[in-house]
Amino acid sequence: MHKAINLRRWGPLLLLGCVLLWMGEVLLYLPPWNLATQEPAAAAAPPASSPAGDGGVSIAQPFVAIAKQARASVVNISMVKKRTGGSGRFINPFFEDPFFRRFFGEEFERRIPAPQEHQEQGLGSGVIVRPDGYIITNNHVVEGADELIVSLPDKRTFKAKLIGADPKTDVAVIKIEAVNLPVLPWGDASQLQVGEMVLAVGNPFGLSQTVTMGIISAVGRANMGIVDYEDFIQTDAAINPGNSGGALVNLKGELIGINSAIFTQSGGYMGIGFAIPSNMANSVMQSLLKHGKVIRGWIGVSIQEVTPDLAKEFGATGTTGALVADVMDDSPASRAKLERGDIITTYNNTAIRDPGQLRSLVADTPPGTAVTLSIIREKKSQEIRVTIGELPKEPAKTSSHDTESARGDHALAGITVENLSSQTDRSGRSKFRGGVVVSDIAANSPAEQAGLRVGDIIHEINRKPVKDVREFERLTKQLTLKTPVLLLLTRGNTTIFLSIDAMR
Repeated sequence: MHKAINLRRWGPLLLLGCVLLWMGEVLLYLPPWNLATQEPAAAAAPPASSPAGDGGVSIAQPFVAIAKQARASVVNISMVKKRTGGSGRFINPFFEDPFFRRFFGEEFERRIPAPQEHQEQGLGSGVIVRPDGYIITNNHVVEGADELIVSLPDKRTFKAKLIGADPKTDVAVIKIEAVNLPVLPWGDASQLQVGEMVLAVGNPFGLSQTVTMGIISAVGRANMGIVDYEDFIQTDAAINPGNSGGALVNLKGELIGINSAIFTQSGGYMGIGFAIPSNMANSVMQSLLKHGKVIRGWIGVSIQEVTPDLAKEFGATGTTGALVADVMDDSPASRAKLERGDIITTYNNTAIRDPGQLRSLVADTPPGTAVTLSIIREKKSQEIRVTIGELPKEPAKTSSHDTESARGDHALAGITVENLSSQTDRSGRSKFRGGVVVSDIAANSPAEQAGLRVGDIIHEINRKPVKDVREFERLTKQLTLKTPVLLLLTRGNTTIFLSIDAMR
């Protein structure tokens, strides 16, 4: 049993403790007192956020300094497109013939409307990157422009000349005849971390010199369908129409991105904006200035994402990296003995997240550069040295007829294929001998659910070549409901692996 508390002995002490505790709570909420004057000392010290002129240090001062520096280097770009349309008078060639003039009369001719020239205008932003007037912006800001006008923060305006543009990255470079312009220093976007604070500077809706603040929401965004080469920085700093081509700046005052696009369902800001990384933008700009075009690196492989099923199939422990689906003949990859089914995990000691990152890294590497690839082949790791080549034209595809439908109860049931003639690219180098093209897929079939598409060209079933519809029929007859299928196929200009399991 518990011992009873002696209230007569301990009661006064407990009461005193409660009184002292209550007094402490009261004192906690009373204002401090100056013992020398017995007056409240509330006004003795300024608040921590007081202006610097009052002796305090403002938290906002670093942002003010960075915004001031960035705004000085961000310009407004107005573009004019001249178009023909509307109504007006024109001379129809038929009316130069006296017969038509006599038959229809001159009054009829005057009633016929004729196109008139009118102008379409657009607004965007740009960033001064060289003091002698070179400005980087988006390709879509200047594309098709007949006239470009640049307005500087000091209210001066200049006509601009297009130096070069690259639609595949949405980067363009223009120039104005000016000197001693303020520039933003380039930062290293590869070192960005999610959560870093950034400022976006531009001219949304024509409101010049607008600065918004946010954080880096994600890096390495790809497969957005915006441009061919995507490695976007995602930010929640407000980016609106007119911000395109403006600066994304870190807290060191460095240019780490060129604002390019937004995700929106309303036409305005919804908290998701995308910027081209500074490394990519600078590389494209240097190539445009030096060569007048963008020269991209190339190793000659078709790559795809490593899905959990493919990782299991090829012996990888995770889903990072890029799976080699095809190696082109007479390419840097083929000369380096890279093989179909290899998983590239690092590129010159840079870990590969996904195929988009690898594609951008290769493209940014100057032709002739030797690089080291870490790969997984047959569940073993090894390294391969590859000398980067220059990106050639993309291959073309041709096809023929003869059809076969896969019947039975297996992973490929419900698809119809046709014979494919020998495929060659524009340089005449053979890619595959034969194959079958998918002409129809049954709704809700395992193949459709796995992502097979009409127009895909099947070259292998479970690592066995498919030369024609007869070989396709022979191989599919060997399949059962429990047999998982690994297809090697070409989709558009890309060769990929696709795993199909009828039991899922």
